[in-house]
Amino acid sequence: MRKYSLFLLLLLSLNFSAQIITETQKLESLCRIWGFLKYYHPHVAKGNLNWDQQLFQKIDELESINDKEALNNFYADWIKSLGEVAPCKECSAKDNKVYFLKNFDLSWIDNRQIFSRDLSQKLRYIENNRNLGDNHYFGKGGRKIYFRNEKSYGSRFTSGKISLLELFRYWNYVEYFFPYKYETDQNWNDVLTEMIPKFLMIDTDENYHLTLAELVTKTDDSHAYLSSKEIQLHQYGSRRVPIEYSYAEGKLVITKINATKFRDKSLLHVGDVIYDIEGKTIPQMVNSFGKYIPACNSWGKFNKAKSKLLFSNNDSVSVKIEREGQNLEIKTRTYFSKDIIHEKNKVPRKWKFMDKEKKIGYVDMEMIEKEDLNEMYNSLKSSKSIIFDLRNYPKQTIIPLSYLLLPVPSVYYQFTFPDPSYPGKFYSRQNVTGRKNPEYYKGNVIVLVDENTQSQAETTTMMFKQHPKAKIIGSNTSGANGDVIMFKIADVDTRFTGLGAYYPDGRETQRIGITPDILVKPTVEGLKNGKDEVLERALEYIKAMD
Repeated sequence: MRKYSLFLLLLLSLNFSAQIITETQKLESLCRIWGFLKYYHPHVAKGNLNWDQQLFQKIDELESINDKEALNNFYADWIKSLGEVAPCKECSAKDNKVYFLKNFDLSWIDNRQIFSRDLSQKLRYIENNRNLGDNHYFGKGGRKIYFRNEKSYGSRFTSGKISLLELFRYWNYVEYFFPYKYETDQNWNDVLTEMIPKFLMIDTDENYHLTLAELVTKTDDSHAYLSSKEIQLHQYGSRRVPIEYSYAEGKLVITKINATKFRDKSLLHVGDVIYDIEGKTIPQMVNSFGKYIPACNSWGKFNKAKSKLLFSNNDSVSVKIEREGQNLEIKTRTYFSKDIIHEKNKVPRKWKFMDKEKKIGYVDMEMIEKEDLNEMYNSLKSSKSIIFDLRNYPKQTIIPLSYLLLPVPSVYYQFTFPDPSYPGKFYSRQNVTGRKNPEYYKGNVIVLVDENTQSQAETTTMMFKQHPKAKIIGSNTSGANGDVIMFKIADVDTRFTGLGAYYPDGRETQRIGITPDILVKPTVEGLKNGKDEVLERALEYIKAMD
């Protein structure tokens, strides 16, 4: 029996050592271990090593490794070279944090298809005796982290190794610090498997930026973007049709014609409905751009893509329109932005009454500031209803507004924060606003929302929902909630959401948005006639309640 056991053990050992490993598997394992050691190993996390240079060296050394036994010996030798990790008693100390663990996943360490038991034990030891002090590669500002001390290699394509470095950096940023990693359409592990071959194929600046944009888009986060001139120039164009428009029912309704320095007369008219651009419908145009535009959901994708639809590198663009019952095809000129004259719109009032009887107040949340709130409230508090228009981005007014409007302190959302002492883990905390206020506003609180209601605007909407007579009217909000982390990848500005935000009962808002109590969406006919159908529906509701 003993001989049989030894034979079986030898057979398994030979089988493991003989297992061939692919190029993608090698680089995937390198990305994981390089990122893990960067944030967990005390000597690496302190910045004692040139960690980028170590990666370049390991990429070269991997080329001569063809089986799993050699791969595991390679990683074991690397870990040994980093120095001894001292036992950490504090690492196992319990605290009172309420952990949010949907994002946390170090199960790859125990993947027997790639890693031996001995290597897994070495990695688990580092996890259990991880760096607890400052990390050279990220800091903490408030409850949000920020990335630091990352060397820039420019935004031009220079080598395959640098391209892989940027992929590995970004993938690990999301792996350990993006609060909604668990919600992406594509499993984040599969993203790495898919993107490694694509990054290996990069050979031009344009392809470099497009591949980076595709990677960023896989976060499915409307906060995310990649600010690339390369993409703007080659994917969309540097010229555009000088019009402004709104979107409804899969079409664009022209709301304004901008003049140009050449004083050319436009062939397009206000009220024209564009349904085709260069042979593609508007949804087809959005889908063609969608691969490079990160968004939480379909309405967020449309909202971010619509501004790019009438850009081109050509002197003209062919559009099909509906005008007064006729379908027309028009070839309209494009212009550089410097040649388009933008007339300043009239500055809207911060607040006003909507009726002569002064029963209905209206507040433009984009315009009103903290110092205006007391004056606004004194003006409108006698009204029976106040409409707060949040189809925009407010100016940090949430807390003082809650003190005026709410009757008692209320838990209006939960946040999840990254735990810098255990990268990948997040912890939860409830947020309370308002105060005990017998003089709170007793009338109806009506909140207007749509796909432009994002982030702070969504959190403000959640505060308004705590009012006993609140009613949310419009369409689903953006579904991108929580403060952002801004950083660079390949020396290009980018960002993603850094804190998670949830309803008080733990329900998610990310990718879903806040669902209105009364659903109203703009229509083509309404936009053609200059109507604000969401506001009109709010006024109808108020009159019905009166």
